[in-house]
Amino acid sequence: MEDLIRLSGRALYLSQDPAVVRAQLSGQPMTLAAAGPLRDNISTDEITPVTVMLTYDERLGQYPYVGFEAGGEKPIGDFDVKNGGFQITVAGKRYGKGSSRESSPLAELSAGIRLIVAESFERIYQQNCDNIGILTTTDFSVLERILAGEAVPIDAFLAGRDALTQQIIRSGGLLAYSKFADWPAPRAPGSDAGAHANGGGPKTLVEKIIERHLHPGTGRAERGDGVFVAADWRFSHDYFTGMCAHLMHRAFGQPATLHEPDHIIAFQDHLILAPQSVPHVQGGLLPGVANLMRGHETFAQRYPVRSHGALPGGVPGSDGICHAVMAERYALPGQIVAGTDSHTPHSGSLGCLAFGAGATEIANSWVTGYVRCKVPQTLRVEVDGALRPGVTAKDVVLHLLATDSIRSGGAIGLVFEYAGAAVRAMSIDERATLTNMVAELGGFTGIVEPDEKTVAFLKERRDVDFAIERWMKSDTGAAYAQVIRIDAGEIEPMLARPGDPGNGVAASKLAQGVAVNIAYGGSCTAGKREDFDYYHEVLRWGVERGMKVASGTRLFLQFGTMDVRRYCEEQGYLPTFEAAGVTLVMPGCGSCANCGPGQSTSAGDVTISAINRNFPGRSGPGSVWLASPYTVAASAFAGRIVTFDALMRAG
Repeated sequence: MEDLIRLSGRALYLSQDPAVVRAQLSGQPMTLAAAGPLRDNISTDEITPVTVMLTYDERLGQYPYVGFEAGGEKPIGDFDVKNGGFQITVAGKRYGKGSSRESSPLAELSAGIRLIVAESFERIYQQNCDNIGILTTTDFSVLERILAGEAVPIDAFLAGRDALTQQIIRSGGLLAYSKFADWPAPRAPGSDAGAHANGGGPKTLVEKIIERHLHPGTGRAERGDGVFVAADWRFSHDYFTGMCAHLMHRAFGQPATLHEPDHIIAFQDHLILAPQSVPHVQGGLLPGVANLMRGHETFAQRYPVRSHGALPGGVPGSDGICHAVMAERYALPGQIVAGTDSHTPHSGSLGCLAFGAGATEIANSWVTGYVRCKVPQTLRVEVDGALRPGVTAKDVVLHLLATDSIRSGGAIGLVFEYAGAAVRAMSIDERATLTNMVAELGGFTGIVEPDEKTVAFLKERRDVDFAIERWMKSDTGAAYAQVIRIDAGEIEPMLARPGDPGNGVAASKLAQGVAVNIAYGGSCTAGKREDFDYYHEVLRWGVERGMKVASGTRLFLQFGTMDVRRYCEEQGYLPTFEAAGVTLVMPGCGSCANCGPGQSTSAGDVTISAINRNFPGRSGPGSVWLASPYTVAASAFAGRIVTFDALMRAG
């Protein structure tokens, strides 16, 4: 990248006022002061809604911000940014929340955006910008200099960035850097890694895992340093496999030589139910879906990688959602897992380091075996005592999300290390809810120290006899950025109001009954075995009392994997679900990705959902309330938002 940055294009201020946005699109000049308050928490679902992510090249430049909401409106249409001559985007706090989709910065870049200025950025989003060559800064004085016509030194965009990231930005992106870097074979596990793991004072579990996987050219790594680490598992899903392969071939030629292809996994899960998705069918989007599927299938067939695909016999659905399958079949304590999805930390429930990465990162890892990360600080969350009956891990996360420090982005880029008596009492399935939703908390990843429950899970699910090694825990005296202590007994069943997972409210504080016409239980977060235990507990109670899903309300339950479906069949749950009036859905991301049964179809729809996020447009045009599996099932019976405890008292 050039040493001096000069931009002559316009700045697009993503204001809270839709009139301000429309004025800019019509050609009117605007200043930061005149733009008024900027929108915070702009998610990648708003930058590139799933319904436009049907290509993995420069055609995405038609669509940036078409899902952006201001004042209840969506003021930006197709081609508006590209045709408006904009080169700079300006926004508020936590820009790029949510999905790790590299489609978002690629759409911005392809529309002409070269610089994004925001009060703060989500980790994966900013890293994706670095990787593809978009500049970012939180320094608004740099914006003033650029708009004044000044040629700003590249160093102004490197402030506060680690040395490795600075090299990547200077190179113009990760793959440009990678082609001239040295990629030796990773250290053999357990060789000289022990010396790194045990030296230099007390360490957290994540710090130990990183040290055992460090690029051999890295002697030591301190907190805040950018490093490359050898990944034990690298996976992609159908939205991004084609993009990863496209980027890999462009950088390394084809066919590329893959590093340990047996440890690369291709999942068909996000788009598998598109033929049952209202916007995809009515909008004529299925040919675009087929294009993405071809990119995915071509890679999976061309290279000797592992693959989890569609169900046989034309049955709609997949073998399972990537995150759930990774925990059920692959990830082990102490390993590193990297995937093209922000909910990759799901596998941290087993005591491994699992994190989401963009398509460029994964493309690079397929060839080199390494992924980039920053040695993170760790936030320890101690949940002491015991949870009340009917309170779940989902309620714990929604409670955390509602705190001021998390809502303001205070945990961006941190590891969430969960501990305490209540966490130790949780099953691996429940721990996975805690680590999965670190994506919503803004963290780098989540992790739970492996213990006897981890060992039992691996034996039961995989028949693996795993022995926990002595180093697989945080040291006494390890340094933490902060320690949050929560009394588990004080946590109530929680909700998140529509628009953001951080809009938390205790269910008991809901002023009036909220009618719902859709109830949805499923997704990687809430489609596990224990989640289905909760759904069944509520539904059996109701069926035994002659209840069915309320008239005018539909309850969808979607299995996270086929293993979960087999479990429900073995447990005898299916007759109860049928008697209650449940619509069962085979595995896939479905409604959670606005791509299958359970999505809303009109703005007036109100959903109570056990998924992980409720950003505008996430599951359709309607309003989405987040809740635990217990509350979702109970609300389906009542036709309004209600906890299981309240339903039982009323019944």
